[in-house]
Amino acid sequence: MERIYEGILGETPFYVTKLQMQHLLAIETLQQEVYAALPDQSILQPLTTEEFEFILQGNGLMIGAYVDKALIGFRALLNPPIDNEHLGYDCGIAEDQFHRVLYQEISNVSPHYRGYGLQKTLATIVMNEIDVDSYDYVCSTVKPFNIPSLKDKFSQGLVIKGLKIKYVDKLRYIFYKNLQQEQPVYTEKKAVLMRDTTLQQQLLKEGYTGTAMYEEQNDWFVVFER
Repeated sequence: MERIYEGILGETPFYVTKLQMQHLLAIETLQQEVYAALPDQSILQPLTTEEFEFILQGNGLMIGAYVDKALIGFRALLNPPIDNEHLGYDCGIAEDQFHRVLYQEISNVSPHYRGYGLQKTLATIVMNEIDVDSYDYVCSTVKPFNIPSLKDKFSQGLVIKGLKIKYVDKLRYIFYKNLQQEQPVYTEKKAVLMRDTTLQQQLLKEGYTGTAMYEEQNDWFVVFER
């Protein structure tokens, strides 16, 4: 396997490679390990075998982190089918540009290798692997109060463009990044309690964008700017 990155987790060497169909069993085994260890399993929407196969068959990109021959983490980007649920609609992307959109899909790190920033490292690597001649946008969805995933998206320069029901009945933030443009300069700023869904949705309708988050006195706030 071609190594696209090598690093150290504490004192343990690891490397990153692009994943292919022959890695499917290891991917699903790790996903199950991560899902089983979650105190709140509602924060993770596991991918099905068919969804993994779709990505691995050339409809996106998956990278994996290995210690020796053991898969300990992975991240996925998906070139999604164009349907009525496409996140491009939520982010104001023109329909004729939907083929230039990638989704940040699932990200898993083994419970045995948490605390080393591996998820963030894999995020940087997978974003650097995007062919910017073929893609202009990255979108993603995150459940409110999934603090690690929210921090992950903001750290990569993604911003909130929507907060609505997706996947039938799940409230989700909709994140967006234009790979071809720098983030605009904003002149107005408001901080809103993360639990105040109605006010956040109103600000988004008024043209605000969610750009950051912070904790104060045991409450989480989202910063909106325009």
